[in-house]
Amino acid sequence: MSQTKLVLLGTGTPNILPSRYQSSLAIIVDDVPYLVDCGGGAIQRASEAFYNKGIKALQLKNLSRLFLTHLHPDHTTGIPDLIIAPWVLDREESLSVWGPAGTGAMINHLLKAYRIGIGEHRDGLAPIAHPLKVNVTEIATGTVYHDERVSVTAFRGSHGGLDAYGYKFVTQDKTIVISGDTTPTKALIEHATGCDILVHEVYSAEKFQEQSDAWQQYHATSHTSTKQLAEIAKQARPKLLVLVHQLFWGQTEAALFDEVKRYYRGNVVSGHDLDVF
Repeated sequence: MSQTKLVLLGTGTPNILPSRYQSSLAIIVDDVPYLVDCGGGAIQRASEAFYNKGIKALQLKNLSRLFLTHLHPDHTTGIPDLIIAPWVLDREESLSVWGPAGTGAMINHLLKAYRIGIGEHRDGLAPIAHPLKVNVTEIATGTVYHDERVSVTAFRGSHGGLDAYGYKFVTQDKTIVISGDTTPTKALIEHATGCDILVHEVYSAEKFQEQSDAWQQYHATSHTSTKQLAEIAKQARPKLLVLVHQLFWGQTEAALFDEVKRYYRGNVVSGHDLDVF
């Protein structure tokens, strides 16, 4: 029987907070890591998990698989670190990236942007002889990855005008669903029904009323409120609901959590960077 764990690397948002790096998590199956999103600070958190929490799978040279939910900066600004730092630290396997339309262009531009530094590492005095290669697969809905440990299914999200996806990871012992940034969708509920862990973004329905009309329109068409998330959880019935990408808008974490619990009586936790499930 395989052993699966979920490690939250970044639980933050574009609204930078010192205690929360930007969106990223790792699903680890038999000590093989699969990253979902790579916002600012994600690779530093992976290193912290390895050195300070003893999670050997997150040694940087092991990071070779990344699944992107969408291409907003708070989910992608850590990618240059992921491309370069593990390669310098002896990652010999190619980095493979799955993501929505535009992922290939973004990766190509990043490689061009850092070509001088990469070239000096590779061709200068540093003893880095192995090649740096990134393989990109632009996804559609359905099974996007499968190996002997895990099957990964992508389903459509609803995040404003962006091409966005959620992911369902199925291993021998766990089913973990990641919402990505999205409004409530039928596809999310279908894929999350009965799962072991649902990792979902959320914003405060109470503080939403204090936002400007323009921001209300944006968040209503791009994200999920506490009340909406409670309804999703009632229908999907996950064994555990993990809150991430929480938009507090000046509210306390406890108050936002209480908003969810007001409408949903199931098992819920407020996620923090480096939490392990």
